Amino acid sequence: MNRAISYWQVAGFLFTAILGTFLHFLFELSGQNIAAALFSAVNESIWEHMKLIYYPMLLFALIENRFWGKKYEYFWCVKLAGILLGLILIPVIYYTYSGIFGILADWLNITIFFIAAGASFRLENMLFHRELSCRLHSRTAFILIGMVGVLFTVLTFFTPHIPLFKDPITGSYGFQG
Repeated sequence: MNRAISYWQVAGFLFTAILGTFLHFLFELSGQNIAAALFSAVNESIWEHMKLIYYPMLLFALIENRFWGKKYEYFWCVKLAGILLGLILIPVIYYTYSGIFGILADWLNITIFFIAAGASFRLENMLFHRELSCRLHSRTAFILIGMVGVLFTVLTFFTPHIPLFKDPITGSYGFQG
C-alpha cells in the first residue's frame, strides 16, 4: 500500500494543478456566476488564489478517502496538515518575494501555486509513509478542513479590507456582484 500512496499523492498534485488552474478562470468563464464565486477566484487577491489550492485538495481527499483513506485512522489529520501547508505557503512566498524584490509577476504567482501544491502533497506522502498517530481525532480534523471552506465562502462575500484580500490590479475586495 505504501507505493500506492505515493502514486495517489502524485495524482493528487496533478489533479490539484489542473483543477486549480481551471478554477482560476471559472468565475470569468461563467459570466461571474455567484455559484462559481464559491469555489473559484473572483479576483487576483492572494486570498482568492488560496481557494485554488483548497478546493481541489479537498475534492481529491474525498476521492482518496473513498478508495483507501478509511484504512488509516489518521487520514484526515494528514490531509489537514497538507491543506494547511499549501494555504500557508501561498501568502508567505508571495509576500516574501514581492516584499524583497518589489515586483509582481504572473509567472511567479503561478509558480507559487505549483510549489505550494507540490509541497503539500510531498508532506502528505511523508506523513502517510511514517504512519504517525495524530493528536486530533479524524472527525475533528475533517471538521477543521470544512471550517476552512466556510471561511473561504464567508470571506469571499464579506471581505475584510486588508492586503490579503485586495486585488492588486483593480484594488477591489471580494465578490463585486
